[in-house]
Amino acid sequence: MKDDKKTNLYHTSVLLQESIDVLNINPNGNYLDATFGGGGHSAEILKQLDNGKLIAFDQDKDAVQNIPQNENLIFVGENFKYANRFVRLHNCLPLHGVLADLGVSSHQFDTADRGFSIRFDGDLDMRMDTRQPFTAAHVVNKYDEEQLHKLFEQYGQVTNAKTLARRIAQERKSVPLRTTQDLVNLIMPIIRGKQNTYLAKLFQAIRIEVNNEIGVIKDLLRGVIPQLAIGGRVCIVTFHSLEDQAVKEVFREFTEEEMTPEEKLLGRKISKNQNAFKLKVFKPIKPTTIELKENNRSRSAKIRSAERIN
Repeated sequence: MKDDKKTNLYHTSVLLQESIDVLNINPNGNYLDATFGGGGHSAEILKQLDNGKLIAFDQDKDAVQNIPQNENLIFVGENFKYANRFVRLHNCLPLHGVLADLGVSSHQFDTADRGFSIRFDGDLDMRMDTRQPFTAAHVVNKYDEEQLHKLFEQYGQVTNAKTLARRIAQERKSVPLRTTQDLVNLIMPIIRGKQNTYLAKLFQAIRIEVNNEIGVIKDLLRGVIPQLAIGGRVCIVTFHSLEDQAVKEVFREFTEEEMTPEEKLLGRKISKNQNAFKLKVFKPIKPTTIELKENNRSRSAKIRSAERIN
């Protein structure tokens, strides 16, 4: 396996030990790491496997450099929204654990030409998968004012989203936006509050749109939760309220039974299906004071987890 120092340079795993503890590894079980990245979480899972399998996903081509030589590992260089298909293809069923760290990797933030960070000037890209054609440049140059307003408000929670959308829609007519600095320079006169906070919200909104991040989180969970063995667990590390809400929404779908039309009219359940799929949802876990001091990027992280009990 790659040495720890190189892995840490690529990305420092957040809530690492807590995630492994939640998974409660079965040495002969099947596990899924939906966000391989620097390989930190996968490395810890592999340490505990005997005859078990770990199937790991990452659509970012740069993550390939971190793949260890390990016969228990199957690596898939695709978006984790396809996880349900590939776990079947590679005979990794039932799943005994699913892990996803939804944070953008340190490597992606620190690579200027990927366009993720407000600290560097780079192309308006923001693609997790550079094979796809849809980029941040398309969003800011082609979306109409109404689309931009909705995007900034919903995914960035930008205070003056309507004003921001109008300025971009008007000013780009004469000055096409090609780089992150082009975008920053254009909106500088209308920034409200702390500049870095405002820009971080704007970049987050665009990044989520480019990569359909909320949609693929739901696709992942809806696809793999039904593939869990009884006692199997799902552990998701979220970093902002939109991700967190998406995870809670899907967990709720599997813990609340759908009412029949008759029951909806009554406003209450009148029967209970004893064979229904059930999840036990655990309380969220946050970083320790020590981790917060060592890794500032962990400050907004939390673990959402659940276990299949039927």
